[in-house]
Amino acid sequence: MGIFREVDGLDKWIVTILQYGHWLCKFTTRVKLLDMNKATTAASTGRGPVDHDVRDQIVTAATDHFRLYGYEKTTVSDLAKAIGFSKAYIYKFFESKQAIGEVICANCLQQIEADVMAAVDGADRAPEKLRRMFKAVVESSLRLFFENRKLHDIAASAASEHWEAVRVFEGRIQAILQDILRQGRESEEFERKTPLDETAMAIQLVLRPYLNPVLLQHSLDYAAGAPTQLSSLVLRSLSP
Repeated sequence: MGIFREVDGLDKWIVTILQYGHWLCKFTTRVKLLDMNKATTAASTGRGPVDHDVRDQIVTAATDHFRLYGYEKTTVSDLAKAIGFSKAYIYKFFESKQAIGEVICANCLQQIEADVMAAVDGADRAPEKLRRMFKAVVESSLRLFFENRKLHDIAASAASEHWEAVRVFEGRIQAILQDILRQGRESEEFERKTPLDETAMAIQLVLRPYLNPVLLQHSLDYAAGAPTQLSSLVLRSLSP
């Protein structure tokens, strides 16, 4: 519904209240206020959506858009048009397309981490935890590659450009490895001479072809046997 008011002897303006923002421009005849829906009414009274809810909406819509059209070929203007927000409004919550991509990438990597944690938690002894970790890393990474190829491309960009989301993910994988190694050393199933952080880093480098989205595409031919072969090699090197 619109509310119209004539203003005599003054410059006239048109104000359009959108769902999550407003647009103001000079006009010559009247002031027009458009209340689009209940969310607009809330905005006009200072009770707009909570910022993180709007961020979630943007990320969800951007994820769907990237899944269809890819990350590299999409601009913020494309996202704004697809989502139904103004470009300026998106920039209120994200300073760049990369900032949106960072959140989406983090979500993808968190899923891989969750798969790894579920696999590791399903075993009691450290050697079996390590075997399951290798298997989960490979399977979860391949799932992202084949089922969400466009989203995998975001992760590939993140790895190539060393985004913060990738560094955080690598740190968490390192922490999981250290926990497994620590347990194996306490149970005397793993050697104790090599520094813990050095051992964990070496194992992570073995996993790198399946943790790094850029390298993954060059490792597909070996994926079927990789978890068993690589974990067996690592476990032999860890024998006390």
